[in-house]
Amino acid sequence: MKHSRKEETNLTLIKIAHTLIWVFFNIVIFYMLYAVIINKLDVWLWLGYGLIVLEGIILLIFNKMCPLTIMARKYSSSQKHNFDIYLPEWLAKYNKQIYSGIVLITLVLTVYQLYMK
Repeated sequence: MKHSRKEETNLTLIKIAHTLIWVFFNIVIFYMLYAVIINKLDVWLWLGYGLIVLEGIILLIFNKMCPLTIMARKYSSSQKHNFDIYLPEWLAKYNKQIYSGIVLITLVLTVYQLYMK
């Protein structure tokens, strides 16, 4: 399927935005993990949890899909998992599982820091 230059540009802009948001959430998630490992339960940790909950609500509203993926679908018929983001195919495919696991570990460590020490 041939796409116009404008459609290709739109898809590229979506991919850039999606990748930047992904990088932002990586910073948030890995800060949260770091914070609970060193027992620094500060405002940034709780703000991180708020952002994760907000992201979860958005994914629930959009049937477990990022709204940017839905937008990108207008410009691509690709079946690849990374058609809408600049990530390796395997990482795009397992992104939710990987980061949900890290957030779950972070949550367990947070509970431990709060109640078990």
